Amino acid sequence: MIGTKNMTAPAISYEFFPPQNLEASFRLWDTVQTLAPMDPRFVSVTYGAGGTTRDLTRDAVATLHKSSGLNVAAHLTCVDATKAETLAIAEEFARVGVNEIVALRGDPPKGSDGFVPHPDGFANSVELIEALADTGKFTIRVGAYPDKHPEASNAQADIDWLKRKIDAGASEAITQFFFEPETFLRFRDACAAAGIDAPIIPGILPIENWKGARNFAKRCGTDIPRWLDDAFSKAERDGRTDLLATALCTELCSDLMDEGVDALHFYTLNRPELTRDVCFALGITPNVALENVA
Repeated sequence: MIGTKNMTAPAISYEFFPPQNLEASFRLWDTVQTLAPMDPRFVSVTYGAGGTTRDLTRDAVATLHKSSGLNVAAHLTCVDATKAETLAIAEEFARVGVNEIVALRGDPPKGSDGFVPHPDGFANSVELIEALADTGKFTIRVGAYPDKHPEASNAQADIDWLKRKIDAGASEAITQFFFEPETFLRFRDACAAAGIDAPIIPGILPIENWKGARNFAKRCGTDIPRWLDDAFSKAERDGRTDLLATALCTELCSDLMDEGVDALHFYTLNRPELTRDVCFALGITPNVALENVA
């Protein structure tokens, strides 16, 4: 049953990833055109694993900032770069008018055993955040993990590390995706008990493809409820996966709103239709003035 206690539509934001070919470029632009009218607080553009899309991210951020009218936040990581190189990228963002950064340690390159800092690079996300904060040029957001990060010793270690990131200069955190509202609510309470007073925005993954989402969740350490396997198995037999995905994502968001959550961050995977439908179901209506933003 979709909740009704909180009738105010939430603030929203979206994550995109940079295109790697012409077809993907059209897909990104279609995604922007579809979702921009929802008037997001900001949109973010990711880095690939190992910094593999560094140049593509920089180009996509600059293009979106210049052409879309959206508030664009650039992802920036510590992977495979010196401190000087990383800060030069940040300065380039600032030069073109992008003053919001999602600062992350970053995933190691594929095939590697784990994250190894560049000899002249930032050792971790806290060092990166401190350096960005010292410039005084950026609003800094960071990642948070309501399910234990695969490399963390325990859940409390994730919370302690998040506090260090906030104390280093971040103003807001965006969580990894999760499948049940209780996961986020328990995490939010634990963060408050640890003295973290910065906003923590739940990351929402509309499930376009359950097999893909499930594999992604396993890599991220996200808990996978057994009932979801059963639900999507039945929906696939009935040809109703899109309907199930829309209903589940809408209910998750509504339950969070009922518990006082007033902002949501959607991982769009550059496929906007399901995210758009969920936004409509939550009462987020297009801003007519933004419908021709692209």
